[in-house]
Amino acid sequence: MNLRHNEEIAKKMEVKLKNLSKHFGKVKAVNNFNLEINDGEFVALLGPSGCGKTTTLLMIAGIYKPTCGNIYFGDKIVNEVLPKDRKIGMVFQSYALYPHMTALENITFPLKLLKTPKKERKRRVEEVAKLVQIEELLDRKPAQLSGGQQQRVAVCRALIKKPDILLLDEPLSNLDAKLRTLMRAELKRLQKKLGITTIFVTHDQVEAMTMSDKIALLKLGELQQYSSSDELYSRPESLFVAGFIGSPPINIIDVSLELSSEKYFLKNKEITMEISPKIGSLIKSHSQNNEMSLGIRPEDIRIDHKKGKEAEVYLVEPMGMQVLVTVKLGNLQIRVLTAPPFTKKIGEKVKLNFNTNKIHLFDKNTEKSLLLN
Repeated sequence: MNLRHNEEIAKKMEVKLKNLSKHFGKVKAVNNFNLEINDGEFVALLGPSGCGKTTTLLMIAGIYKPTCGNIYFGDKIVNEVLPKDRKIGMVFQSYALYPHMTALENITFPLKLLKTPKKERKRRVEEVAKLVQIEELLDRKPAQLSGGQQQRVAVCRALIKKPDILLLDEPLSNLDAKLRTLMRAELKRLQKKLGITTIFVTHDQVEAMTMSDKIALLKLGELQQYSSSDELYSRPESLFVAGFIGSPPINIIDVSLELSSEKYFLKNKEITMEISPKIGSLIKSHSQNNEMSLGIRPEDIRIDHKKGKEAEVYLVEPMGMQVLVTVKLGNLQIRVLTAPPFTKKIGEKVKLNFNTNKIHLFDKNTEKSLLLN
């Protein structure tokens, strides 16, 4: 059954954060945060520890009150609305299951607090348990359940209230790698089936990129970029975004822009890279500073045995379908992704070719992209 189309389930729900801030004394945990989440979207709040993502989620939940700014559910400001009246479902990192209760009792506990009739509780728990595929586990206590099963129980408890918005606070971080991959797919499938507007907090870029429709990347309480995972990866707006998104990480190289014989070059002691007049003129239109940071992803560098810039193999890391090769180019260490088999040994020479159509360039002072309009 599609709960989203049940007449009792959530109406369409958009979430808007306008100039939202949360300060703890002098610490600006969230600072002037603006975000619009469309109905039915799965949005990830991503960033390193301390960037403000969980604080933002707790403000949306009503657990924290904003220092300033507004939270809208649809057209309604909910800053003063109590958490219990916000029609949200929340799944915590710890799952927060009561150890003395069975899975059934844990799932139905929110309905007991609402004094929902027993017959209705039974109908709803059967509905969500079937949806999350734990019908046979309802008589077990948390200690008798695996991590993945506990997570499903926590999701059921959040869904049984028929929320307008589902809030997920790093719900996969306690699972092992294999189970985490499985549950990523299950959560994404479930969210798409229900169509519930979902906000997901994670520090794991792979989780964010594989599960969400859009990603809000934060740093020190401020939004850095809000877009799809493809856009974040291929069109990073800043050096921070380029460095945070991507595994293995992007190569960052300090270079200067030079014009010689009406040709543009990016140069340092180790490399000289000719770029197109279009890219060169675009850089000049965005910055008067000739010093900049060049970003190029490991898959956009090709190892050639005949021509290119000579480098020394420093480390070889087989990854199954690909091989990550770290090479030394003077004082630089550069990561390259190549297809197996890779037969060169540490200390041997290879030649590198850079795909100049795939480079990213960032201003040294502002760290903003020089290639995006």
